Parts: sequence; C-alpha cells; structure tokens
Amino acid sequence: MTDKKNIFISHVHEDDDLLPKLKNLIGRAGMEVRDSSINSEKPNYATNLNYIKEKYLRPHIDWASTLVVLITRDTAQSEWVNWEIRYAIDQGKNVVGVFAQGATDADIPEELLKLGDAVVVGWQGDRVVDAINGKITGWDDPSTGNPRTTPYWVARRYNC
Repeated sequence: MTDKKNIFISHVHEDDDLLPKLKNLIGRAGMEVRDSSINSEKPNYATNLNYIKEKYLRPHIDWASTLVVLITRDTAQSEWVNWEIRYAIDQGKNVVGVFAQGATDADIPEELLKLGDAVVVGWQGDRVVDAINGKITGWDDPSTGNPRTTPYWVARRYNC
C-alpha cells in the first residue's frame, strides 16, 4: 500500500522544472504526493499581494499536511518562500526543507532557520519521505546528503 500525503512545495518559480523531479524522487521512495503548489502549470495571474496570499496561497497551504521547501540557490532571497514558511508554521504544519543538488547552508530561507524543530534533508527519496512522515528530527549536510554529525546552529547578529 502506497503512503499518500497532501503537500505544498514552496519554491521560487525559476525552479519549477525541479518540481516533477522532486515528486518523482518521493514517489520512487514509496510515497504518493498530491501537490497544491502554484507553478507555471497552474499560474497565478493576480497582482495584488494580499489577494494572492488570501485566495491562492493560504487555501493551498491549509489543504496540505506538510510544507516542503525546495532549497536552491535563490530560495533564501525569496520573500514569498519565507512568507509561506511563516504561514505554515503559524498553522502548525509540518515543515520540511529539501536541499536541491548544489544548494548550500547559505541558501536556507531565514524563516526555516528560525524554526526550532525544522527538518532539512538532502536530495534522497527515503530521507524526504521519512522527514515528511516525521521520522527525522535533524538536518542533513548539503555537501554529503547525510545526517550532520554535529547540530546546525545559526549565529544571530545583533546590533549593539
């Protein structure tokens, strides 16, 4: 029996081509995902930011049990990705980051870094499925895709 999950993949639109690859990776690991994210196949032509959040993003994130954050070179700079993470956290959603190939710790969105119980895994189907199912509690090393041997902490900067 295949495990089925409703997810929302938070990503920058320049990475739309990675969405089917991520879903295939998850599928090969034994999980069927139904994805409600907005992408070029389901474009959003609205221009009012509040309308986009209220009518497009919130309902799609609310429907999903897990927000999967596709971490790539441009992810950390995306205000939309950070907003989606914050909204999902506020709704009590499971939030899982997935390093795309070539991504580094510098690419992790700030809101994901703030999340104390965040899970961030490498581009490995079994790891992604286990993270979605809540079986992983730590972070992977983006350079190896393996669990970190030491915890990952971010030093915050404060102005004196």
